[in-house]
Amino acid sequence: MSDARFTDQLLDDNRVTWDAAVTHGFVRELFAGSLPDDVMVAYLVQDYRFVDGFMALIGAAIASTDNFTSRHRLAEFIGEIAGDENTYFVEAMEDLGAGELDGIPDKESTAGFKRIFAEAAETRNYAAIVSVLVVCEWLYLDWATRQSNRAEAPVGHGGYPERYVHAEWVRLHDYPEFHELVAFLRDEVDRVAVQTPENEALSRDFFRRTVDLELAFFEESLPPHP
Repeated sequence: MSDARFTDQLLDDNRVTWDAAVTHGFVRELFAGSLPDDVMVAYLVQDYRFVDGFMALIGAAIASTDNFTSRHRLAEFIGEIAGDENTYFVEAMEDLGAGELDGIPDKESTAGFKRIFAEAAETRNYAAIVSVLVVCEWLYLDWATRQSNRAEAPVGHGGYPERYVHAEWVRLHDYPEFHELVAFLRDEVDRVAVQTPENEALSRDFFRRTVDLELAFFEESLPPHP
């Protein structure tokens, strides 16, 4: 019998799509600091569109988990999204000169994230919910720490981009507490997804579809350009 973690199995099952997202041209250009401002602001506008649904999903996780320790950590998580990450979005879009945003339509992947967050929350199944959350955080930790991506950064900046709007987005996904958050989410999936066949099936399905959306989001965020 294999002693591999369930989350390792999920990653292996989705490795091709996962790696394509983590090493996407958008990420490489982010580290290099070469993303055009209009591309970066469009990405942030779309990402910010589903923060509300993401917080609601964390709320559903808080409501559906089975113990105080997990509930407390998830409550801290929602506070982190509402705090430092929300501040970054506001400051970065102001720095980039983002104007009127209400008339910008959702991209297909943005709408997809909104739907899957709502769908997972509506299951009231903790395994389904945390399987979406773990992709959203673990995949970002992976691209933020991949040496092949960090090698794109300017020399002398410690593997980070030079400009604040790029560098801070990396730092928000590569600091000790974020590593600990991802470890916690992985432990939760490992713990609950194998409790019942239904949990395992839901976990595999939601994990796969969320990875697919992550790649689609990067694809839609970086139009082909020379």
